[in-house]
Amino acid sequence: MSDLLAAPVLEHALLPVRAGQHEAFERALEQALPLLAEIPGFRGVRVSRSVESPGSYLLLMGWESVEAHTVGFRGSPQYARWRDLLHHFYDPFPVVEHFVVVDTLQA
Repeated sequence: MSDLLAAPVLEHALLPVRAGQHEAFERALEQALPLLAEIPGFRGVRVSRSVESPGSYLLLMGWESVEAHTVGFRGSPQYARWRDLLHHFYDPFPVVEHFVVVDTLQA
């Protein structure tokens, strides 16, 4: 997780998974995540399921730059496979945003 949080750009998306599909989504996610390791500028990923809303997942990805995600990953064959594996689970389709560090505090 330290590499993910140290990334210059942190991608954030809330993934609303269709009702009754969370187990299938998590199986597909196991196939999709290794695809990221091949992308230049990828720094790490974490996917968490909501405690209060079990059909909602938080996706955090670390990138060297916004372009590593928007051009490098989205223009790759790996993204085509990612899309085929995961995009049909979402309703509505998630909003993806990129963040840069303003301040930090470590325990």
